[in-house]
Amino acid sequence: MAVKKSLADYQREYEIIIFADQPKKDLLLAGLMTEMEKQFNIPFPRNRAWEKENPKINAMYRKIAITRTL
Repeated sequence: MAVKKSLADYQREYEIIIFADQPKKDLLLAGLMTEMEKQFNIPFPRNRAWEKENPKINAMYRKIAITRTL
């Protein structure tokens, strides 16, 4: 079973990833988003009620998504 990460853990990983070369950066960010989706049960398509109940998780997830160039 995978170890649960905190939002601070995801933030630290994000800060490391953003300095990677572009193709690698996008792949790593996509992986980070997938990990968050599983751990925090992020719904697809977007669910405004979930976003309102989980503002910090949603903000981190959106920050990662905006950083990607894919």
